[in-house]
Amino acid sequence: MPATKLFRDFFNSEKSSGILLILFTIVSLVIANFIAGQPYLDFWHQKAGFTIGSFTINLSLEHWINDGLMAIFFLLIGLEIERELYVGELSSIKNAALPIVAAIGGMAVPGLIHFIFNGGTATQNGFGIPMATDIAFALGILSLAGKRVPLALKIFLTALAIIDDLGAILIIAIFYTTELHTTYLLIALSILAILFVLNRLRIHQLIWYIIGGIIMWYCMLQSGVHATIAGILLAFVIPFGDGKENSPSYKLQHFLHKPVAFLIVPIFALANTGIIFNGSIRDVVLNNNSLGIIGGLLIGKPLGILLLSFIAIKLKLASLPEGVNWLQLTGAGILAGIGFTMSIFITLLAFSDNNIIQYSKIAILLSSLVAGVVGYLLVKKATSFSPVEIEEEK
Repeated sequence: MPATKLFRDFFNSEKSSGILLILFTIVSLVIANFIAGQPYLDFWHQKAGFTIGSFTINLSLEHWINDGLMAIFFLLIGLEIERELYVGELSSIKNAALPIVAAIGGMAVPGLIHFIFNGGTATQNGFGIPMATDIAFALGILSLAGKRVPLALKIFLTALAIIDDLGAILIIAIFYTTELHTTYLLIALSILAILFVLNRLRIHQLIWYIIGGIIMWYCMLQSGVHATIAGILLAFVIPFGDGKENSPSYKLQHFLHKPVAFLIVPIFALANTGIIFNGSIRDVVLNNNSLGIIGGLLIGKPLGILLLSFIAIKLKLASLPEGVNWLQLTGAGILAGIGFTMSIFITLLAFSDNNIIQYSKIAILLSSLVAGVVGYLLVKKATSFSPVEIEEEK
């Protein structure tokens, strides 16, 4: 099963990003608990902004990261989704069926588990938290399992996580939009329509799309729809062409790999994982919201992925990837329980109470740690007696 150069670039950047994510999270936790404490958290809440004519933006550093830099993160994810739909794993119904079905199960069951614990309470809005998969973290852990991991398993987990991200984006747009300012939203959608027309007119200069994207981001920010949605929308109007190295989509995706992996994701980790542990672990873990998050990520994710995959394969709607066994698929399902970046991101949208946010983050960290360790060990064991699959390098 050949892998395109761009897929290998994407996979390598994501696995590197995942490893950095782990390191920067540890750094953030150490600073918050043993070095700076509250001043470290206050630093990220400092305001920074600028004025251009009648336009003024004044946001905290945390918001600049979560609303601004993460829009670029979503732009990269959107470009990868576009590539997969046109020429990648999702371009063929046969290949796409299993990761699509698995991703649906991996979102529905965790969300249901959280709702069972929290339905009708103040924390029911957190149902989207365990539905997300951290693509960088999951692929980073998978890469640590060694070269014997089948390429088909890497592609499956990548495709599943990408579909999962798309699902998370839809959930953010539908369920986590608070106050809606229709004028700004209509302006943003009008800009999107103009960029679509430029695409159809085969205007390939990226500068016009970037300028339009920045204006669209500002209008989304003012509209009440989360500004990061602008990143995913922009990705789908950037010309894909033939998908080769001279296409605008390829050039931008290739350019964004390293800044996202080595700058944006680590900064996000620093800004959002500075958690001060000052409560009892019992209070943190055994509340309904935390139980919903932990149960959703550690049980709901692999259960939903495996259950729907099994049904789809039995009904001959999909087939097990070549060279992949059920134990390896189970390991990948557990790795998909690493919520981290996306789960923390949704937490910030779901809740305003700082205690709930902090407890949610701790639940996410603990779940992601357990999912990473167990998933790694299972994939490692499952591949120790599997034949080596050589990756295509051309």
